[in-house]
Amino acid sequence: MAEAHQAVAFQFTVSPDGIDLQLCHEALRQIYLSGLHSWKKRFIRFKNGVMTGVYPGSPGGFMVVVVSYMSYNQYRRLDPSMGLIAKLDKRHKHYLSRIVGGVLVGTGLWVTIIMIMRNVLKSLLSWHGWMHARHGSVSWSTRLWLILVKVFSGRKPMLYSFQNSLPRLPVPTIKDTCRRYLESVRPLMEDERYERMEGLTKDFEKNLGPRLQWYLKLKSWWASNYVSDWWEEYIYLRGRGPIMVNSNYYAMDFLYVFPTSIQAARAGNAIHAIMLYRRKLDRAQVQPLMLLHTIPMCSAQYECMFNSSRVPGVETDVLQHVNDSKHIAVYHKGRFFKVWMFYDGRLLLPREIEQQMERILADSSEPLPGEEKLAALTAGDRTPWAKARETYFGRGKNKNSLDAIEKAAFFVTLDDTEQRFEEDNPVKSLDSYAKSLLHGKCYDRWFDKSFNLIVFKNGTMGLNAEHSWADAPIIGHLWEHVLSMDPLKLGYTEEGHCCGEPHPNLPGPQRLSWDVPAECQEVIQSSLTVARNLADDVDSHIFPFIDFGKGLIKKCRTSPDAFIQIALQLAHYRDKKKFCLTYEASMTRLFREGRTETVRSCTLETCAFVRAMIGDETCLSLLKLAAEKHQNMYRLAMTGEGIDRHLFCLYVVSKYLGEDSPFLKEVLSDPWRLSTSQTPLQQVELFDLVRHPEYVSSGGGFGPVADDGYGVSYIIVGENLINFHISSKHSSPETDSHRFGANIRQAMLDILDLFQLEKKTK
Repeated sequence: MAEAHQAVAFQFTVSPDGIDLQLCHEALRQIYLSGLHSWKKRFIRFKNGVMTGVYPGSPGGFMVVVVSYMSYNQYRRLDPSMGLIAKLDKRHKHYLSRIVGGVLVGTGLWVTIIMIMRNVLKSLLSWHGWMHARHGSVSWSTRLWLILVKVFSGRKPMLYSFQNSLPRLPVPTIKDTCRRYLESVRPLMEDERYERMEGLTKDFEKNLGPRLQWYLKLKSWWASNYVSDWWEEYIYLRGRGPIMVNSNYYAMDFLYVFPTSIQAARAGNAIHAIMLYRRKLDRAQVQPLMLLHTIPMCSAQYECMFNSSRVPGVETDVLQHVNDSKHIAVYHKGRFFKVWMFYDGRLLLPREIEQQMERILADSSEPLPGEEKLAALTAGDRTPWAKARETYFGRGKNKNSLDAIEKAAFFVTLDDTEQRFEEDNPVKSLDSYAKSLLHGKCYDRWFDKSFNLIVFKNGTMGLNAEHSWADAPIIGHLWEHVLSMDPLKLGYTEEGHCCGEPHPNLPGPQRLSWDVPAECQEVIQSSLTVARNLADDVDSHIFPFIDFGKGLIKKCRTSPDAFIQIALQLAHYRDKKKFCLTYEASMTRLFREGRTETVRSCTLETCAFVRAMIGDETCLSLLKLAAEKHQNMYRLAMTGEGIDRHLFCLYVVSKYLGEDSPFLKEVLSDPWRLSTSQTPLQQVELFDLVRHPEYVSSGGGFGPVADDGYGVSYIIVGENLINFHISSKHSSPETDSHRFGANIRQAMLDILDLFQLEKKTK
């Protein structure tokens, strides 16, 4: 770039008269400001670490306890040191003893109070009876419990304040897990197969199970969470197939609102909003998510949101995270750029970031050989990428450029296509939009980064997120912040540009340089072929369900999630004429380092309701039983009494011990032919859902889990809208995402008709 000379701090020339130094004062000033910024961040992190470590204590509480104790000693003329300090200083023995002894004993008393409050809070949070209360009614015992939780939770918590107070995830008993497993598969198995499975289960419960359980109990006492590290390693990082489509997921922009059609301007506001969120995260100023505004949830997953990348390995990948990063990486038309986010010791303003994006868009240079499709390595199989990384990117300019991407705060793609919801062509436009966010061209997203911000040519945008470091609600929290700030708080000028003025002296983006040999280009092409075959097979369908929303479902006195899950079962039976093993994601963040658990939504009660609907029988009572059963299973999953993570960990232990379990092998080999997830709206206070429900994300989605199955994600927007994201594979003769979408819509309408709300209103 033309501004590259500004990166030189000083120049010197050697002549017969000596050495002539030419210092660049501006560069030295920037070095000083950069160092000052780094030291400020270190101090803030140190301070936050101290505040989190002593929470629910505080410096104010420390002063109150110590001063009160010292005043009491002074009044009673006590020597807390019991004469020990008086022996060290005989001249001021009484005065010194009271001061030093009072401070030491007061500090000990303060620490004791903190530990008592923390352990009482942990005990309180281990009780989950509040979840079983009927919706809309709260018992006196629950009210008393909520008051006690508030009392022992302290004041003004920061993001990580509750980490040491959260209980550990309990290990269910072998007996309960085996019983619930058999109950979950009963509607899916013929009598003969079920009797065989029952025999395998009983044998496991009596013989191998207790031995594996002993090791798991030992781990649960020692580790913060007995599931999460193994889940991250074996489900995500050890997978050798492509993470594009199979693991990564996406989040969409507004559906009906288009704040600006200027690509650089939309990127400017979005990037600035993301960096503001990162600053709040660094300072632990993001409020911890609290159920009922009282019950804290684990915040551990936020730690790797920024400055992180998944690094490929031959056998297993690793998560790489750096404490700080002052730049982002940007891709446009086959070129990679490094863009600094700070100048003059401050974060760039939206218009200044837009200015940088404009420079990249205006750059007409051609990609270097092998550069354009380089990111296809992150879209293909992991082992070839790991070997290519070690062989071709371990030194020189390739290593420096790769470091600039992997250590960037996050990755940005200035996409050269246009995506948007079109009212005159809603189906095709939304399907294209979803596929672009999920995989793009297979070489224009860096799928290893914690997340990619994708800004399209017409100003629409979205996210593509890597899954191993965190689950969707974490990235959803960030995305809600960005969308709430973009059009309403940051805003745009009448011409569609970011507010403010360009910076006259801002150094431009740095073009990354590569030297990709022909052998590496062959590996890139091979990875691209694998990725394209995978991407082309994705059958994606997104449709807004506008007939009714949670407002009407609540009038039926039914849980909206249970209503939708039962509708999905009815739709699937109509679609395939059979039931299947169904996965619904539930969180376990009520526990320390908790991630997810599975709700097996295909139950005996749900199947009975679906059969009754197909046979035109009286169904309302069966529906209520099915909804009640689903809610109870969801509660069990959230409170650590689910079965699938327990079975997974038992299987891992069996492999470590070299034991072969026919029961566990069969359990874990059953495919999830219907994989579902709800995208929660977590920060409702950021949006006016009554007057402006359109100013909310239209949700996100993921690829199908089974080759012959469906992936379904849905988001409940306000009172009158539910957006569905459906995926499957074209190669399967059993699936069709558009057909399944039509079945979902009809199932929702048919179930609502059972309640005859129109007649009740009349």
